[in-house]
Amino acid sequence: MKNISCSVNFFVQKIVLGVVALGFVAAVTESCAPRPPYRTPIPPAVSRPPEAPTLPPPPPPPAQESVRQPLPQESKIREQDLKTKGPVTPPGGKEPSKDANIGETRTSPEAVGQPLPDYSSLLAKITPGIPPQRAASLRLTEEGRKLLDAGDPGKALSRLEKTIVVDSTNPYGYFFLAKAHYRLGRYKESLNFLDVAESRLSEEPFWLAEVHALRGENFRALGMPQKAEASYAQALRLNSGNRTAMEALSRLQAEGSSNPR
Repeated sequence: MKNISCSVNFFVQKIVLGVVALGFVAAVTESCAPRPPYRTPIPPAVSRPPEAPTLPPPPPPPAQESVRQPLPQESKIREQDLKTKGPVTPPGGKEPSKDANIGETRTSPEAVGQPLPDYSSLLAKITPGIPPQRAASLRLTEEGRKLLDAGDPGKALSRLEKTIVVDSTNPYGYFFLAKAHYRLGRYKESLNFLDVAESRLSEEPFWLAEVHALRGENFRALGMPQKAEASYAQALRLNSGNRTAMEALSRLQAEGSSNPR
């Protein structure tokens, strides 16, 4: 039995050695086999469209000679023409007016825009939603206005002074107070009340024109014709239908033309 086991072991060892030898021979054979050379792949060639043949540029068109027009001959100005021509009238056909007091030539002021409607009715301003103080003050102002129209500025002044006592924000009361002082010959007091009225009537062109016209009347009474004329012109710019400014401005121009230096 011992000999048999030894024979078996020896046979197994031979088989193992044979397998190892075969594996070694196969590995040597594979390593010795020639390998194909490595080459970088070449990208495929891209086909390009054939280039169009370059044509020479076309010849320039023949230059045309410009026809020269004869220059207009300027008319000769003769000394006789200058003597026969009258004074040049400004555009618009308006003759400049010369102020005798200033000695300067200027154009008469123009009225801008259409005449405004008459908003002088104070009773029409008493609407249902108006505060009671303003309504009472407006009624007193209307009474003072009627007294001024009737030629009683003293009584109108006492009535109008109550208007600003009842409602100190009533701008029409200040205007007619200024008018009452003007009628009484108190021109500086009138100008003071006009300044207050102007600040409160800045949104009402009709009444603002009345303020400037009355200011012009005060300046004219104080011997300031230039300031008076400027105030009248401002009144006409606000309301071209202001009769006080139109008549006073015409009167000033007539006085200036009749009193040359």
